Amino acid sequence: MTEDAPKPGLESPMVDLSRPFDGQTPSLEWFYAQAQAGRWRLPQARFAAALERSAKKALTPGAVTPRKLHDYLSALHLEDLALATACADGEEAAWEHFFNTYRTYLRAAAAAILRCPAGSAESCDLADSLFSELYGLADGKGAERSLFRYFHGRSSLKTWLRAVLAQRHIDSIRAGRRFEELAEDETGDGPQTTLLGPPTQPVDPHRERYLASFTRALQTALDRLDPQEKERLRLYYAEEKTLAEIGRLLGEHESSVSRHLDRVRRDLRQAVEEILRNGIGAANGFAAQPGLSDAEIALCFECSAGDVPIDLDKLLPRSKSPGPAAGKRTP
Repeated sequence: MTEDAPKPGLESPMVDLSRPFDGQTPSLEWFYAQAQAGRWRLPQARFAAALERSAKKALTPGAVTPRKLHDYLSALHLEDLALATACADGEEAAWEHFFNTYRTYLRAAAAAILRCPAGSAESCDLADSLFSELYGLADGKGAERSLFRYFHGRSSLKTWLRAVLAQRHIDSIRAGRRFEELAEDETGDGPQTTLLGPPTQPVDPHRERYLASFTRALQTALDRLDPQEKERLRLYYAEEKTLAEIGRLLGEHESSVSRHLDRVRRDLRQAVEEILRNGIGAANGFAAQPGLSDAEIALCFECSAGDVPIDLDKLLPRSKSPGPAAGKRTP
């Protein structure tokens, strides 16, 4: 049984995200313990910096209450974040654990992305090529350039790694096409395309499309939910109410609210993946959306956990016909 987290004061002033743990040492110690960061000999200050970086990426400065910060950090994959931070710092024990735990998974994920047999040379090459970037050797600058510095703990490490693999595969396809177009141009038989230097890693031009696809699939999945399930999600995510508050409003026990939320989150993820994979027909002014590959679906989820906020108030509007318990809601 883990110790409960220290509860932030609801009437406290807004949090300065450049110093989120000022006067909050017990909270930092709790997050550090939950992440089991000590096993990687990760200094508490270093883990605090990783939490701060994650919060800055996701939250709006000047509009973060202590409770909102606490809820955000509590929802992170803390153990994964501690492991990634220790690996980025070059901690040998963390790297050994990561290699032994994730190498097989990366190769299986690469095989799924490439749609080739597990253990094939192609899948092993794609998976193993990622290790140099994770270790920071791809550009010869060392561990301070580790790709792990882009992991913020909002998704699990496995989900993030799969999305990175998928992006690397797509990047390689695009780069190959650029060189093919250049070769055609040099013969005078192809389109007039100029390649200015080696392929770089700009912001993905398809990011907005992935995010739009995810949002539309999520809206479709939400529309299929029972009104009571949708109300729980709205109260928890859009209104940021606690489990106890939701229980009082809906006439349920706090533990029941938690179980219902866990179940509907799992069901929603499966539904969104299925919708993205099968495609969505034209409706409500939106064009038809063709089905996506597993690699593209992984990127959709990664984009949804990134820096672009999803408008939960729009996706989960207040019910026009609230249940009998909704009248108990405090303004």
